[in-house]
Amino acid sequence: MKKIFLSLLTAAMLPLMSNAAVGWPANYGGVMLQGFSWDNYVDTQWSNMEKQVDELSSTFDIIWVPQSGNCNTGWNVMGYMPVYWFNHNSSFGTERALRSMISAFKAKGTSIIEDVVINHRSSLGEDGSWVDFPAEVYNGTTYQLLPTDVCADDDGGKTKTWATQHGITLSGNNDTGEGWDGCRDLDHKSENVRKNVKAYLDFLLNDLGYAGFRYDMVRGYSASYTGEYNSTANPTYSVGELWDGNVNTLQNWLNATKVNNVIQSACFDFAFRYTVRDAINQNNWTKVGNTSLARNANYRQFAVTFVENHDMQDRGNVTNYTPDPIKKDTLAANAFLLAMPGTPCVFLTHWKAYKKEIKSMVEARKLAGVTNMSNTAPFRSSTTYYAANTTGSRGKLLAVVGNTSILTNPGTTWVNILSGYHYSYFLSKDVESAWIDVPSGTYETAFPVKLIAVSNSATQLVYTLDGSTPKASSPKVNSGASINITQDCTLTVGLLSGSNVTGIMKHEYKIQPFVPHTATVYLKAPGWKDVYFYSWDKGNVQLLGNWPGTKQTEYKYINGTKFYYHTFDIPTSDYYFNIIFDQGDQSVDPDLKQTVDIGPINQDVYYEIAELVNGKYTVNDITSQYEGGTVGLPGDVNGDGKVNVSDVSALINMILGLSAMDQSAGDVNGDGRVNVSDVSALINIILGIA
Repeated sequence: MKKIFLSLLTAAMLPLMSNAAVGWPANYGGVMLQGFSWDNYVDTQWSNMEKQVDELSSTFDIIWVPQSGNCNTGWNVMGYMPVYWFNHNSSFGTERALRSMISAFKAKGTSIIEDVVINHRSSLGEDGSWVDFPAEVYNGTTYQLLPTDVCADDDGGKTKTWATQHGITLSGNNDTGEGWDGCRDLDHKSENVRKNVKAYLDFLLNDLGYAGFRYDMVRGYSASYTGEYNSTANPTYSVGELWDGNVNTLQNWLNATKVNNVIQSACFDFAFRYTVRDAINQNNWTKVGNTSLARNANYRQFAVTFVENHDMQDRGNVTNYTPDPIKKDTLAANAFLLAMPGTPCVFLTHWKAYKKEIKSMVEARKLAGVTNMSNTAPFRSSTTYYAANTTGSRGKLLAVVGNTSILTNPGTTWVNILSGYHYSYFLSKDVESAWIDVPSGTYETAFPVKLIAVSNSATQLVYTLDGSTPKASSPKVNSGASINITQDCTLTVGLLSGSNVTGIMKHEYKIQPFVPHTATVYLKAPGWKDVYFYSWDKGNVQLLGNWPGTKQTEYKYINGTKFYYHTFDIPTSDYYFNIIFDQGDQSVDPDLKQTVDIGPINQDVYYEIAELVNGKYTVNDITSQYEGGTVGLPGDVNGDGKVNVSDVSALINMILGLSAMDQSAGDVNGDGRVNVSDVSALINIILGIA
């Protein structure tokens, strides 16, 4: 369904997209995902995101990812204190993995936008310097920020005091927005700053392949610079984080981005967010009808709506942080979000918790043809519920949130297609389409799906289970009837009007019964003195003890290659664990290294150590090379399935450098090295002594 609607929308948008940037496309029907939450370094690893490309691209048209530049630190960071702009090895993966991920989503029709942090910049901090920004060469040109690019009033004057003490001169200009003392605030009046920013944005779009930007902390500098940068870069999508719930403030910022009287960026609709939060937390659903960008016909094109993000989520026991979460009715909040104009942005944690429901909500939105410029109006409301009627290009979508039992029958022109805790969706009958109430996906057991005719005339539907287009002679059901899905199939359903079949909807299902099993993690012997596995599950339960975990002594040879391994139980279908490979406790020896966080894992997987990035090793998934391979004996150096005298010869050649065999195969005694003692160990194996 997504691709059908995208084709229609793309055709409608071609005249707009061929002109200069206007901040955000008009009549845009796409839905956005915030692809990360705070301190989430597993789900948002570029390699893990790429594994989800089919599922995510079938629902979302844009994914916003963290700032992907190198922050020059050996620990996990969210990217909001960038050091490098042209080096994109980050806490979320290597630049190579980033490029691969962006390309994979682009091939599926989904755009990736980066969290662009240009209000401030972190320095290298060598010898305690506050302003030693790195020089970076891109396309033969050197780009470097200078001390004179730092605002005169940075950090409330502390930076100027430090600079004076060290004989360093800052900019003569004060900040054009609010300050932030975490890094050095950049003076966007500086020609050098603007030169660097413009080159960076061009690199993001035309080299890495991003489709646009989410500008961080736009309160920190004049909106006119966002306008200047976008009018130069021409991103397809741009959205500013103006953290303010006053709709007039949001509108004023949008107007201030204008170039040639054209708004150059969208912004997050914080006013919308606060109306939803207040309605839910204060038990007064009428509040969702309060003013927001999305309700203003002059600005809703530029409203990116949301109900939660990484700054507002509950982070647990984090010092100096006050969360501002929606305390309940998260699903109802998303139902309202996805039925309204503006471009909705779903938060990652909500998506993970309610995939099935959110998939159907997005499908209903697109079926009605709701866009960022659709008209919406209150239908009925009270403190206990709110109903809004949004008119799309194909019909109307009526969303009811709160006590939905009060409004179960809004009239004969509506058909109820979805219902859940504190939300209901109705489509107007003029949509003229079949509806399937269970979205595409993988399910553990057989399940019923309800087939619904959203039509003024058709009351019957026809369907097939093999993906073929149904005909009048295909199996028939009355609207509202259910059929059972018992095996993998492609369910295709259409309205039956006389002998004509119209309004086709198609869903793909897989049935994979869950059986409790084990998952073994294999690590190709990295040549470290010691190898530790540290692991934790989805509930943050440590599985192999406190850091640095458990020293691994178990190993086996697979296809002649040595692997350390550990086996974990997978008791339920939603269970997973994460893992880190490390050399030991850095508090004892700071030179010991570890990998990045790896996961989520619930099946056998094989890894090898890869690049060292920001002080941590990345890993390559090499499962396809070794899964189902032949398990050999520790002494089977030459990989012929036997341990005999020829292995001694092969081992001696290896030690002398005469053999190109995998060196890990020669580490018979498991001490991390290949040496003469391995010959002795191998002879003992042959003689039956060891």
